[in-house]
Amino acid sequence: MRRRLIPAGLAALAFWPAVALAHAVLVKSVPAQRAALVEPPPRVELWFNERLEPAYSKASVTNEAGAQVDRRDVAVSTEDPRRLSLSLPPLAPGRYTVSFRVLSVDGHVVESRLTFTVKDRR
Repeated sequence: MRRRLIPAGLAALAFWPAVALAHAVLVKSVPAQRAALVEPPPRVELWFNERLEPAYSKASVTNEAGAQVDRRDVAVSTEDPRRLSLSLPPLAPGRYTVSFRVLSVDGHVVESRLTFTVKDRR
């Protein structure tokens, strides 16, 4: 009997990491991570590999001093529930951080950040 349980247990363990790692993954962002831009972007857009729960998906953009600079209108797209976006005012040259915390429809929370720089036009 023990010989039958060991293979069954090993098979279950083989599938466990795939289930445990299933969550929303950022697959694309505009601006891209570490982008150096001559023109400030009008929006930040984040695409994930899974649909997001709008009520529990947030993002913000802060400047180097840590002040929030976005227009506080973050939303999950109705056309593409995998896309989260927010608009920006005209940004001064400097480094900006996009922080996000999203809940995918499978119930997993993902929290991360990315940065971009707006170059001085001189």
